[in-house]
Amino acid sequence: MFKKLIILILIAVFIILLRSSEYSDMATFSYLKTHADGLKTYVHQHYVTSVLLYTAGYFLYTAFALPGAIIISLFGGYVFGVVLSLALSVTAATAGASAAFFISRYLLGNYIHDKYARQLTLFNTELSKNGHLYLLTLRFIPVFPFFLINILAGLTNIPFRTFLWTTASGIIPGGFVIMFAGSRLGEINSPEEIFSQKMLLVFVLFGVMMLIPVIYNKIKSRK
Repeated sequence: MFKKLIILILIAVFIILLRSSEYSDMATFSYLKTHADGLKTYVHQHYVTSVLLYTAGYFLYTAFALPGAIIISLFGGYVFGVVLSLALSVTAATAGASAAFFISRYLLGNYIHDKYARQLTLFNTELSKNGHLYLLTLRFIPVFPFFLINILAGLTNIPFRTFLWTTASGIIPGGFVIMFAGSRLGEINSPEEIFSQKMLLVFVLFGVMMLIPVIYNKIKSRK
C-alpha cells in the first residue's frame, strides 16, 4: 500500500509540474492563432522531430488530463493535415488512455474488486455482457470527460482489450471533426465553434443508438 501511495504522490507532483510549466500556457487557442504560421514553418523545417514531439505531447496530455488537449488537436490538424494528425492523435490518445487505465487499476481497481466482490457481482456481470457498448457510447459522445472514463474503466473488471479497441474506435469521429476544424484554423474564432448544438445532438443520437441492443434485451427479459 505504501508503494502505491508513493506512486500516487509522484504522479500528482508530475501533473502539478506540467500544469505550472510554460508549455501549459502555450496550449491556448489565442496562442495557437497568434503563432500558427511560425509553428507551421517550424514543423516543415523539423518534420520528423515535430511528429515525435506531437505524439509524445499528446500522450502526456491525455494520460495526465492536462488542459488544452483540444488545442493540440487543432494544432495537429493545421500543421499535419487531417489524415496524419488523426492517426497520430488516435494512437497517442489511446496509449495515454491505456496508461491512465492501468494506473487506476493498479492503484485502486484491484483493491475495490477484492474488497467489494460480492456487492459488485451484478455490476460486473452487466459489464461483461455490455461493457463494450457502454464504453463506445461514452467515447462517441464528446461531452463526457475523456480522463474520467479512463479512470472509472480501470476501476471495473472490463478487459483491457475491450477498453483498447473501444477507445481507439470511439474517439475517431470526434477527433476527425476537431482535426478538420484545425485544418481550417483561419475560419474559426474559438474552440466553441467546432461542436455546434446540432452536431453534438448527432453525436448523442448515434451514441444512444449503440445502446439499443442493451435496451431491447432489457425489455425482452422482462416480458
